[in-house]
Amino acid sequence: MSPAERTASSPGTTGARTPRAGTATQAGPAAQSRPAGRPAAAVDVPRRVRLTLARVDPWSVTKLSFLLSVAVGIALVVATAVVWSVLDGMGVFTDVNGLLRDVVGGEVDVNLLDYLAFGKVLSLATVIAVVDVVLLTALSTIVAFLYNVSAALVGGLHVTLSDD
Repeated sequence: MSPAERTASSPGTTGARTPRAGTATQAGPAAQSRPAGRPAAAVDVPRRVRLTLARVDPWSVTKLSFLLSVAVGIALVVATAVVWSVLDGMGVFTDVNGLLRDVVGGEVDVNLLDYLAFGKVLSLATVIAVVDVVLLTALSTIVAFLYNVSAALVGGLHVTLSDD
């Protein structure tokens, strides 16, 4: 008996004939056949694999975190524009401006929209988004380096994957 036949016929192990999750199987009697000497329950048992994440590539972390932080920055600018438009459409800025004129008095000219104009608010949101992109990219790269150092000391992160 060859080593491949021993592996295929030993109970508790899954051979090459076991369909994997996400792969198409053929209908009919040929697809339902199992290797000789294997019980039916052994074919249906999901595989479990223990893996250790021993190292993370800092360059791939940098690229991925840059793309994700750019997406967060774009979302921040768009959310700022939407919130400002909703507040302006509800008349919040006009009401607060009228309240400030009542509190301060008529002798001082106070206009809230001089400070909270759409262009100024959007410019500030863009600056914050750019700073966010730089900081998140740098911090995630530093975290990748720190993970590599700590994984070298303690052995990494243990993960169990299952083929359900």
